[in-house]
Amino acid sequence: MKRILLITMLFTSLQKTMAQQNRWELAGGNTIQWTVSDRLPHQDHIEMSGKFISAVIHYGVNADQSFFINRDIVWPMLRTIPNNTHASLIRSFSIDPVKMIVVNKKQIQGEKVITVSLNGTLVVKSMLNEHLELTRTIFPSTGLPVFCEQYQLLNKDEKPATVEIPLLNIKTATNAADGVEGSYDVMVQTKNAATIQLQPSQSYTFYLYFSAIKKGQDYSNTEVADELVKRNELLSLLNDNLVLETPDSVLNRAFAFAKIRAAESIYQTKGGPMHGPGGLSYYAAIWANDQAEYINPFFPYLGYNYGIESALNAYRHFARFMNADYKPIPSSIVAEGTDIWNGAGDRGDAAMIAYGASRFALSQGDKKMATELWPLIEWCLEYNKRKLNDAGVVASESDELEGRFPSGKANLNTSSLYYDALISAAYLGEALQKDKNQIASYKSAAISLKKNINAYFGATVMGYDTYRYYDGNDKLRSWICTPLTVGIFDRKQGTIDALFSPQLWTDDGLASQAGDKTFWDRSTLYALRGLFAAGDTKRGLQYLQYYSNRRLLGEHVPYPVEAYPEGNQRHLSAESGLYCRIYTEGLFGIRPIDFKAFTITTQLPAEWDFMQLKHVHGYQNTFDIEVKREGSQLRLKVSAATGIVFNKLVLNGSTQTIRF
Repeated sequence: MKRILLITMLFTSLQKTMAQQNRWELAGGNTIQWTVSDRLPHQDHIEMSGKFISAVIHYGVNADQSFFINRDIVWPMLRTIPNNTHASLIRSFSIDPVKMIVVNKKQIQGEKVITVSLNGTLVVKSMLNEHLELTRTIFPSTGLPVFCEQYQLLNKDEKPATVEIPLLNIKTATNAADGVEGSYDVMVQTKNAATIQLQPSQSYTFYLYFSAIKKGQDYSNTEVADELVKRNELLSLLNDNLVLETPDSVLNRAFAFAKIRAAESIYQTKGGPMHGPGGLSYYAAIWANDQAEYINPFFPYLGYNYGIESALNAYRHFARFMNADYKPIPSSIVAEGTDIWNGAGDRGDAAMIAYGASRFALSQGDKKMATELWPLIEWCLEYNKRKLNDAGVVASESDELEGRFPSGKANLNTSSLYYDALISAAYLGEALQKDKNQIASYKSAAISLKKNINAYFGATVMGYDTYRYYDGNDKLRSWICTPLTVGIFDRKQGTIDALFSPQLWTDDGLASQAGDKTFWDRSTLYALRGLFAAGDTKRGLQYLQYYSNRRLLGEHVPYPVEAYPEGNQRHLSAESGLYCRIYTEGLFGIRPIDFKAFTITTQLPAEWDFMQLKHVHGYQNTFDIEVKREGSQLRLKVSAATGIVFNKLVLNGSTQTIRF
């Protein structure tokens, strides 16, 4: 009773904090908006990406209500020396052309920001004086190594104004010794610079853009207006696919935003399209956790072809490192596919890859693609089998936190992922009509592994009947959530209580370890998914609402983050994919079982009468999932272009098979 009271008090406190701290609000057009008031100064940062560029924009409003901006721009395919994980050309720019504008012979000095909006672009509306309005629109090009800014002036006076807009054409050559391909040219340019007579109610638009090139390239005549159209087309595509509709508009919007960050961070490298985490560190490279495990199983549902292409490309790169001696696959493949990083040793990477690749292959529903991936999945499963210790769980040198926290000689996360991979591989093997004995061996191995996980890791830790993360672990760890996400519910009550206890839960989600200030969103996102999968929809909804409000409308917005204090809450991309999977695999409980079939275990919260996923892709179809409350049951309806696939009354939490 005392423990329940503590948890209730904790959540009540968090709700009050959420209500007090929201800086942003929902606005029209899939937008969030900050209306600038007295809570100044305030600064934030957001990452935005395209195929050949990424940028972390540090922006804000100063105490005098003037605008602040600094851009850290990354060109992932302009490689620097040494050509390692972090070897992308990066330059910082604090230049603000607005401060150089002259109006009626007076330089702009008193800009006052009115609103700041985010919708896949950064839009800032301000007044340069009493009558001259400015709207900045800031965004990356989708297909060029160019970062773009549009400035629209509007004269709201009854008199004309003379406006002098500066011409900028700055070119800097980098040190040739620092570049893999020699010197790179970095350019800052304006377009439509002029001295104009701006009539009453008349507007005028000029542009600022940043580019970096190697020999033979030229982007000096980039049409920023065209690039904005292309950016908005991409945003519309992502907005229209995999649409979440619930009674909670904040969750709907947070889901819509997460799709943007999850999908935009794919770079067209010489090694093919590579989804990259970002954060001014991780580009033109792939990881067994961020890409193979976290984001790739999500892309089939989004139906984003470039994302699907990047997922397949990632698995192909990992498959290059299969070997007859069963030496570990590298944790990361870097430098556009030309090198590897394996600095943390075996992190359980083969389990991550098998888990992600088998789920991806099933839900994508492409037999040819699955046939190609099958040898990689087989190899990874065999690798894990050979790593089983005397207790029958998987041994590894570290885990996905790469030694930041102890993980022993065998950790819970790796064995849980291997367990799920065995189940998915059995389904995939049946879909591919593989040897029945091999499929049976996977099923048998999964049954044994589940028993071994509970026997080896099951423990009372800090008073909770949950899991020790490794042998000798006596502190609660955030990754005890993983079993819940793979259908191991034997110790679910104690595990859920532990995860959402004062020992682990913080204002920013789960602490990595009880008593430590470090948090990583990825384990919080796994835990929220596991909470719904385990059927605790009451707590699931409460904590999901709290987390989503904080990330979407709080002080650092609008996406899930990586970690703190490491990285200062960077908007790494795969975390946004994990956020979306809370809904697809947690609330809706989608589990692939065939190329044209999945099971669904709906977990509709008691507070809701409905929830829907529209324009879902996968399983060789595009379909809608509708869940509506009818008395004590739910109406589950799945419809595709060919007609209604499933339409029955079901019990909440029951599992149904959907077959196209």
